[in-house]
Amino acid sequence: MGKHLIFALVSLSSPMSYAYRVFSHILQPNIFTCNSMIRGYAESETPQPAMQIYHQMHVSSIKSDTHTYPFLLKAVSKILDVKEGEQVHCHAVKDGFESLVFVQNTLVHMYATCGVAERAYKMFERMTIKDLVTWNSVINGFAVNGRPNEALTLFREMSLEGVEPDGFTMVSLLCACAEIGALALGRRTHVYIFKVGMNDNLHVGNALIDLYAKCGAIKDAYRVFREMDLKSVVSWTSLIVGLAVNGFGKEALELFGELEKEKLQPSEITFVGVLYACSHCGMLNEGFEYFKRMDKEYGIVPKIEHYGCMVDLLGRAGLVQDAHDFIRKMPLQPNAVVWRTLLGACTMHGHLSLGEIVRARLAQLEPQHSGDYVLMSNLYASERRWTDVQKIRKTMLKERVKKFPGQSLVEIGNCMHEFIRGDKTHPRSGEIYEKLEEIWRMLKPEGYVPRTANVLVDIEEEEKEDALCYHSEKLAIAFALISIPRGAPIRVIKNLRVCADCHVATKLISKVYNREIIVRDRSRFHHFKDGCCSCKDYW
Repeated sequence: MGKHLIFALVSLSSPMSYAYRVFSHILQPNIFTCNSMIRGYAESETPQPAMQIYHQMHVSSIKSDTHTYPFLLKAVSKILDVKEGEQVHCHAVKDGFESLVFVQNTLVHMYATCGVAERAYKMFERMTIKDLVTWNSVINGFAVNGRPNEALTLFREMSLEGVEPDGFTMVSLLCACAEIGALALGRRTHVYIFKVGMNDNLHVGNALIDLYAKCGAIKDAYRVFREMDLKSVVSWTSLIVGLAVNGFGKEALELFGELEKEKLQPSEITFVGVLYACSHCGMLNEGFEYFKRMDKEYGIVPKIEHYGCMVDLLGRAGLVQDAHDFIRKMPLQPNAVVWRTLLGACTMHGHLSLGEIVRARLAQLEPQHSGDYVLMSNLYASERRWTDVQKIRKTMLKERVKKFPGQSLVEIGNCMHEFIRGDKTHPRSGEIYEKLEEIWRMLKPEGYVPRTANVLVDIEEEEKEDALCYHSEKLAIAFALISIPRGAPIRVIKNLRVCADCHVATKLISKVYNREIIVRDRSRFHHFKDGCCSCKDYW
């Protein structure tokens, strides 16, 4: 077989297993052959061998060229190995290729994809020529790594530089808006998308569904879905999950039924949404039925996320011991998230002895996780075991475990305002506390009594009432009431689970002030209206 024909086979062969057999018969592969193999693996579902080919090049003293690094870094991005990526980066510098735009772009993309957004940004700053690919990589890097504010700031800079965004930019921007619940900015982005004719882009449509669902605007998510000419399983899944987390479990299951009528194949994530809907609406039997159908009808082997949903389903229903038995019979090794779900159920339903067993397991898996300490502390406090509460707090101090304070965000005038409990740093703090006093006066005739049992510290009853009055979401709601025009809904984002007292208070506030209040907590949405909540007090 001639050398040129072998090179052609390597560059065109699919799958890569056959290409590698051809490649292995070449006694003296050159840079073109190696690059062809690296590119093939980088674009395949098994990118790891690309690194092996690269290491073989060094052993054989084959020098890299301008085509080697972009595809090599693409392979690194797929395997998410930042250490390997850093080594490749060093070699690119030594070989004098780091200054090339397409190498710099793949370096930005690699660091961003591997979760090192700061490194991606440093590389971005050093670049003298930045094209659309560069901007997209760094914006997306911040958006998907929990840094939405930086993503939005970069998008503004990109606009000032006169760089026209594309569909990928819009998806990243919408993801950033969804992360922080910036609905107003998301709506403006939607208007822009419509003006420039990107509304037919499938990925943009899916991102819009996700945005509206994560901002609690589920009717808008539904409208986008219905208006899409082309829908993928991702489109259906995004809305099913959106309905589930917004508390519309029955609607989520009805939509899943429509998906089945369309003869579409649901994905693993689709079933996460379905099981989540059952869990948060207390549909125990339905949840187990869908869990069985996954494998039986669709050949989807349940993963740890699905087992976690089932533990949550049992735990929320108060079947805590059954949830523990379910974990012990799992064919997969339960991870910290599964055990933490059970610990949360133990705390919710007061199962102290089992809670201690579960906490011991978590101490082995993730000893520094602050949430586990808090859950166990709350469980002891609910039993009035204050000595054990103090022991846990002393351990947290000794181990330097930091507890994240409750925070609430509310969007006013395209700006996100953040509050913590008892916060008095806001410029309108005086007005906010005056409004709170008015709220308590208005709620008392409606039968509101502070639920001091939710204050899990050993202090006087009056102090407990004060502690409840100034929870972060109450401050956010008070600020919204004095800032948002009458009739407009109030949207609050909270980093922790809504407590029972705030839940009762918010229901009454929605009734007294005739306001729709949408609260997104750590795991779901609560839509308060006319004194009722979409969760039907099951959360």
